[in-house]
Amino acid sequence: MDKSRYDNRSYEWRKRTGAKKSRRAWRLSGIPMRLVVVTVAAMAAYVTQFVMQHSDRVADLNFSNWTGSKPAPIAGVASVIDGDTIEVHGRRIRFNGIDAPESRQYCDDAKGFRYQCGAKAAAALDMLLAASWPVHCDFVAWDRYGRYVGHCARADGSDIAGWLVENGYALDWPKYSNGAYAARQALAKAAKRGIWSGSFQVPWDWRAEHRDNGQSPAAPLFALSKSGCNIKGNISTDGERIYHVPGQKYYDVTRISESKGERWFCSEADARSAGWRRSKR
Repeated sequence: MDKSRYDNRSYEWRKRTGAKKSRRAWRLSGIPMRLVVVTVAAMAAYVTQFVMQHSDRVADLNFSNWTGSKPAPIAGVASVIDGDTIEVHGRRIRFNGIDAPESRQYCDDAKGFRYQCGAKAAAALDMLLAASWPVHCDFVAWDRYGRYVGHCARADGSDIAGWLVENGYALDWPKYSNGAYAARQALAKAAKRGIWSGSFQVPWDWRAEHRDNGQSPAAPLFALSKSGCNIKGNISTDGERIYHVPGQKYYDVTRISESKGERWFCSEADARSAGWRRSKR
């Protein structure tokens, strides 16, 4: 091929059609592609770090919030994730307007002794839900982690979030509640229920100080039977029938083998009437 003729023909074609390169295109054509990729990656990393460091102040970015699509209500047997989050049919649901201590958070009781207030809140929620299935949740919004945020009630109609606040297991979160649970929180504080019996750090401040510790558990805190009952009836090596409730020392490590006569109970009263005694720890 005669390169000079090709170049000339290209020039004549550009001249006739008016096609031309912009000055910006000429400048960019001299930049190595590797440099462009590295620069874009660095900018993306910076933006990601900024979002993580300021996540409490970043607006929800879920696509459904922009499109306005609204999921249907969810109902079913729930697994407890932590004191203010459950899972139903594989969907994580966070209670709207409240904030409970995190799973690994400690508080001080009335005598100044430290205890796992987050785990205690989760155990209280688990017992509350086990007494009245199924849970029913109405959609409010998506949060920045892709969780379904909703108003949830037990089968008997009682407001789950309200109960948690009124019994001192969670706080009214003014940032999202507009004070909806402030009155119930005042009752808990006056009666010194739950975390109000001692001293504690509000959960949103605690999270800000422990942001890099991976506080969100990847799996439910408590196992449940297929019926939704969560009290474990275990038979010891010497044949003694002992039941364990959520929050006790050996609850998580206890495994139920129904083929060996072990079973699940929905309440302590059921376990005792069946001849089982409560574990001492």
